[in-house]
Amino acid sequence: MTKLEQIEKSIAALDDDELKKLAAWFDELRWERWDRQFEEDVKAGKLDRLADEALADLRAGRTRSL
Repeated sequence: MTKLEQIEKSIAALDDDELKKLAAWFDELRWERWDRQFEEDVKAGKLDRLADEALADLRAGRTRSL
């Protein structure tokens, strides 16, 4: 049995309260990893082009207020 299959089996055996706690923990873990990746992408300049395009659109009047 693979590690993932063991995890799936263990999760399937959880009661409702345990499953809710696991889901909340897992959601938090995913958001933390997403935040970390976003910060790394910003530091690496991966979003610079998008920011430049957005600012150019703003300066050119190609935007509207929300």
